[in-house]
Amino acid sequence: MSARIGETRRAVAWVKDEPFGVEFAEIAITHERLAATGVAIGAAPLPYRLDYELETNAGFVTKRLRVTSRGEGWHRALHLHRDENGVWNVEADEDGDVGLPAAGGDTARFADALDCDLGLSPVTNMMPILRHDLLQTGGPIELTMAWIEVPALAVRADSQRYRHVSSAADHHVIRFEAVDRSFAAEITVDSDAVVVDYPGIARRLAEGTPRPR
Repeated sequence: MSARIGETRRAVAWVKDEPFGVEFAEIAITHERLAATGVAIGAAPLPYRLDYELETNAGFVTKRLRVTSRGEGWHRALHLHRDENGVWNVEADEDGDVGLPAAGGDTARFADALDCDLGLSPVTNMMPILRHDLLQTGGPIELTMAWIEVPALAVRADSQRYRHVSSAADHHVIRFEAVDRSFAAEITVDSDAVVVDYPGIARRLAEGTPRPR
């Protein structure tokens, strides 16, 4: 794992093309840990706002993810956490019947997972990239994820594969593949593993230039 001195803090915004939406996250990264808080807005399968808090243990292994989603006439909450023995726990709550799948899921199906993967969010791709040092070389790495459907907050196992493709002075390219071949993309990330471009998912909004006074 690459050495990192101190803590790096980032505030990042992305736009999502299909389905259209936006996301903003504040991310803190140290040598072995990551924490993030974020908010996402989407319109499919129905308009929603989603808020989340993510924290990892050493090795960028998920410690906990708290998520809420809400829209007109409904609200959902999920607390997904992994204890000191590596056992996953799920607490879910929902109010309002809008035809979404039930929140929560069977932890036995993703018992071997080290990571959560919040649907449509570029943030949770950072953990496997950083843990397996894929910014410079490596892979393919095959992983089981605790994948969270958005905005339903249903959780299921998802098998994924990552590998390093290339590096340049200011970015790296990581190949992502769903093991069932349902989706694949070459993700461009920066030197902190923060997503710049994730085809089919999100593109980072460029930082604006301050206006002269």
